[in-house]
Amino acid sequence: MSTDLEETASTTSWCCASCGICQVDDIKLKKCAACKSIRYCSVTCQREHRPQHKADCKKRVAELRDEILFRQPESSHLGDCPICLLPLSLDVQKSPMQSCCSKVICNGCMVASILHKGGKNYACPFCRHEYSKDDKTETDVNVMKRIEVNDPVAIRESAIRHGKSSDLGTAMEYFKKAAALGDAEAHYQLGMSYTIGRGVERDAKKEKYHMEEAAIGGHPAARDAVGVMEMRMGNEDRAVKHFIIAATLGHDGAMDGLRQGHALGRVRKEDVDIALVAYQAAVDATKSPQRDLAETYLAEFEEFLEMS
Repeated sequence: MSTDLEETASTTSWCCASCGICQVDDIKLKKCAACKSIRYCSVTCQREHRPQHKADCKKRVAELRDEILFRQPESSHLGDCPICLLPLSLDVQKSPMQSCCSKVICNGCMVASILHKGGKNYACPFCRHEYSKDDKTETDVNVMKRIEVNDPVAIRESAIRHGKSSDLGTAMEYFKKAAALGDAEAHYQLGMSYTIGRGVERDAKKEKYHMEEAAIGGHPAARDAVGVMEMRMGNEDRAVKHFIIAATLGHDGAMDGLRQGHALGRVRKEDVDIALVAYQAAVDATKSPQRDLAETYLAEFEEFLEMS
């Protein structure tokens, strides 16, 4: 059943919602910038109609936001390894970023490349840039080159580095820049910053906004965090939807949250079962014999370093 706003929009799509004049060659109508459901012939008409339209406009804006917010992402914000094209693990330790090209490559492809080279003259598996063992500043130089061309991944990684060195002002500046370029991880980091007040004043509205933007971008941890927010506000149905989406992307915490919710009688068993199947499929999709071999190789290498 269509809403009152939709019915109004269907009958006035080419007529001014205020004065009723229709669009012709010399009269161009413009959509309401917020809800985009009705049109006006002038700013004057829009202002005069605002008291009548305000409530419906806010309702439609909220509906449009939810349509985007609850859309199931095709993959996590990490995407696929550009070499083997398998989904990257949510464990970032298994997929290092290359400073030369800002590509995130799985350990399986990294180790395969190293073994192919005989363990000598390490080069990026993607762009083939060879790293010098003697130049310790090369990584920083490469990152700055990527930042200069507005690479959001490089900007965000630089923000994380500045944050670790307690240069919070620069870190926030870089996070905001990366977020403006659409980086989901940067939105998540900003959300966390506004949550705990690190580098910025605590702000619940900004926290929620950045967490939601990260969730829309496919960030499972951010999606789980938004679910927790909704649960605290008593919006259990919305919270469960967020947990299911996060679990479908392979997020352990969200899957555990659904199990706990079921134990408390807040989540239906069928929802848990459906989420569990999708969760396991997402986790299995990140596995491969090559990645298993890499884990063994790296574990043996770390053990060798500890013994030497």
